[in-house]
Amino acid sequence: MAKAAARHILVSSEEQCQQLKNDIEAGADFGEMAKQHSSCPSGAQGGDLGSFGPGQMVPEFDRVVFSAEVNTVQGPVKTQFGYHLLEVTSRTD
Repeated sequence: MAKAAARHILVSSEEQCQQLKNDIEAGADFGEMAKQHSSCPSGAQGGDLGSFGPGQMVPEFDRVVFSAEVNTVQGPVKTQFGYHLLEVTSRTD
């Protein structure tokens, strides 16, 4: 069964999410941005969600995590919780 490890940053607005993505693409550290801005408890660990399989996260999240290129920041991804930046750190198919 497929498994992935990912980290994310959760914020309330698409604008803030896009700004953080721009900052990260310009060289800001994803983990530090998660610690400073993410409203998810995982922010304290740099946004690290650990390892999980398909169906363990909300569908919008799953679609990105199990299709996106590894080590590339994806988003904004809208879910019922807000807007996410996602980075798949590893995946096995």
